[in-house]
Amino acid sequence: MPQQPPVRSSPARPQRPDASMSLITNVMDHSLDDGYAEAAARKKSQGEGGLPRTLRAKLGLAAGLVLAALVVTVGAAQTRAAAPVVAKEHQELIGRIDSETAAADKLEGTVDELRDEVGARQRAALKSSGGSARADLVDVLSGATAVHGPGVKLVVNDAKEASSGGDGTNPRETSGFSDTGRVRDRDMQRVVNGLWESGAEAVSVNGQRLTALSAIRAAGDAILVDNRPLVPPYTVLAVGDGSRLGDAFQNSADGLYLHALEQDFGIRATISTEGDLRLPAAPSVIVRIAQPSTEKTEKGTS
Repeated sequence: MPQQPPVRSSPARPQRPDASMSLITNVMDHSLDDGYAEAAARKKSQGEGGLPRTLRAKLGLAAGLVLAALVVTVGAAQTRAAAPVVAKEHQELIGRIDSETAAADKLEGTVDELRDEVGARQRAALKSSGGSARADLVDVLSGATAVHGPGVKLVVNDAKEASSGGDGTNPRETSGFSDTGRVRDRDMQRVVNGLWESGAEAVSVNGQRLTALSAIRAAGDAILVDNRPLVPPYTVLAVGDGSRLGDAFQNSADGLYLHALEQDFGIRATISTEGDLRLPAAPSVIVRIAQPSTEKTEKGTS
């Protein structure tokens, strides 16, 4: 009987200490999820076949620029399409303004014609009922009729460096705001009153005839004469005794006040003697109080 070779018995492999913790061991040995590992392997296998990162960044930038250009192009196209409509509305608005302005000018001309006609009829009625030169003088002094004759022309303008508003540090205060080199309503009041006091028979400011009821006020930086805004330069015409009127005004307190404005605040003023000035009638002269004049006569007894 053949003899069998002796069988060597290998020593038993020692068991791992953590054999009983197979789940924890598997997590520790395979910390990366199989799906992530597969994706990483696939990306690695592509090698140079994928797009470089810089190229992808450039492609993204180019796509963004194309999108921005598309948005700008669409906006410009919409604006161009709406431009004719806006231009048409603009022209229609200008046309309406011009039409209404022309209508207002026509009505104002009609009012002036009717006022002149009424004045002429009033003067004719006064003359036919025993009117005299005194009545004509009253018309002139009241501003009810246009006048012409010798006098002085005074032009008052803001300073060259004039600006609106102020910091409140200037001592000359007028109508609630400080001086900034601009002609104020109070300045014009003093100029006009000084001309009246110096012997002027009729006065106008920028073509606006003044009467005993005229008011010179301020609205912001604008000067109002009988609620009509005026803009500088302010041309004041005064009918009177030419050179005598001019000398009297310049030597008066109001003339010296105007000279002080020139020296201290840069306000510009020029005065000249004129041979023939023409002043229009006042826009409206309203008789507020009137009563007949009676002459008292003494009757003697014989």
